[in-house]
Amino acid sequence: MLVESFAFVLIGLAVGAGAVTLLPEYFPAVRSLTVGTAVVAALLAGWISRYTLAAQLPGVSLAISAVGSALLVSVLARPEHAARHGRHRHA
Repeated sequence: MLVESFAFVLIGLAVGAGAVTLLPEYFPAVRSLTVGTAVVAALLAGWISRYTLAAQLPGVSLAISAVGSALLVSVLARPEHAARHGRHRHA
């Protein structure tokens, strides 16, 4: 469990750091808030998936941890803030 928890923390750090590095205009809040939210979300999603899957599929737990972390960090994104500062994303 300790090794998986460490992996969940690393996933959260990667998601949070990636968000504030790749899209800084979308995350105007303090960077530690974004990274901290990503880490906590990765831990919670990882632990919940680990217990619901009865620790049988650790790869799936890691994937669910990454998706859960990315989803919760996306709640913090402020696209209207980025639009006001002149950066638009077109499809």
